[in-house]
Amino acid sequence: MRSSDKIAGMIRLRVKQIAKEKHISMGKLSRQSDVNYRTIQRIFNEPEYMPTIPTLEKIARVLGVSTGELIEDVPDQTEL
Repeated sequence: MRSSDKIAGMIRLRVKQIAKEKHISMGKLSRQSDVNYRTIQRIFNEPEYMPTIPTLEKIARVLGVSTGELIEDVPDQTEL
C-alpha cells in the first residue's frame, strides 16, 4: 500500500453532505465556485477523492464553511 493510499483512506470529503444540507446542486456549486463540473461530480461520487487545496477553498467559500469542515477523519479499519 502506498502512503498516499493510506492517507486517502483516513479522511473523507463531506462536500456532498454539506451541499445537500444547503440545497446547492452540483451544477450550482460548479458555477459559483468556478470548479469544473466533472471535478464536482467526482467529489460527490468519490468521497475519498482529494482535490487540490485551492479547489477545496473555492468550494468552501460557496458553501459558507471553512475548508476544514469539508474534511472528515475516518478511523483506519486496520487499527481496529
